Amino acid sequence: MAATDFKDYYAILGVDKSASADEIKRVFRKLARQYHPDMNPGDRAAEARFKEISEAYEVLSDTEKRQKYDQFGRYWKQADQGGWPGGAGVNMGDFNNLDFDFSRYGSFDEFINELLGRMGGPGGPGGPGSASSSRSYYRSPGGAGFGGFGGFDGAQSTSSSSALDREANITLTFGEAFSGVQKRLSLGSETIDVRIPVGVKQGTRMRVRGKGQATPYGQRGDLYLNIQIQPHGFFQLEGDNLVCEVPILPDEAVLGAQIEVPTPDGSVTVNVPAGVRSGQSLRLRGKGWPKPGGQRGDQLVRVAIAPPKDLSATERELYEKIRASRTSDPRAHLKQIHL
Repeated sequence: MAATDFKDYYAILGVDKSASADEIKRVFRKLARQYHPDMNPGDRAAEARFKEISEAYEVLSDTEKRQKYDQFGRYWKQADQGGWPGGAGVNMGDFNNLDFDFSRYGSFDEFINELLGRMGGPGGPGGPGSASSSRSYYRSPGGAGFGGFGGFDGAQSTSSSSALDREANITLTFGEAFSGVQKRLSLGSETIDVRIPVGVKQGTRMRVRGKGQATPYGQRGDLYLNIQIQPHGFFQLEGDNLVCEVPILPDEAVLGAQIEVPTPDGSVTVNVPAGVRSGQSLRLRGKGWPKPGGQRGDQLVRVAIAPPKDLSATERELYEKIRASRTSDPRAHLKQIHL
């Protein structure tokens, strides 16, 4: 199995590696209800997600399978079948007494180098070239990846993948984050194109595989992009909901009105109920931020009553008539308040 085919079942369920069986079951049941095909008819993305979490739960809920998965990582299935990843006919169980944790090896090279070190082979304690200045390491033909057994070519030790990773910050407009965008980045002497998915949020750490630092031997780490989003002049993001504030006039608040409100999909007509209060929110369902699976949050329209500053003579006369004939006192209850 190639490294890119490896599925992190813990990440799929959103639990830590130390999660208990009960916690894994609880999280699975919640996700299964959310993405079950019966709850998302015709949604292929939800169906694929349901299959993915079911596969993860099948492994992590089985004590024996989970133990092999934790130890052998991407090669746990071969370990479960008793076969060596490269097909060399070696029983994976033979290495259990050496306490090898295959999940921490990014390639066969890394594993065999440590194995040789433990057994006193080339590059290991007491072996030929054990001094740091001339230490030799195994390197399989073709570079990274667990393959068949190759020869020793005397290549110097390569850094672990984490040491080859690099980070960069990328700033998006609000619209780019909402819709997704193709970005071209200059990283040192290298220029790369990166596809930013729909609906990323502020602070997202996005992984771009194989775009980290490179070694002379062909290995590369990953690039991690820290997403920064520029503020928008009208919309704000709260969770998966877009929030905006829309001013209305006093007569619209009293009598109700139909107003035009901008949304990411264009303007829509919104009914403002009579007697609405300043600060009250009107909900536009499905007009918010994109969510995984193709769904969207809501847009919340917060009403702000804005009295007119420049009144015509007619308007002033009418407001004075309203004040003179007012029958209600919104502050009457304040007379009962005291320390």
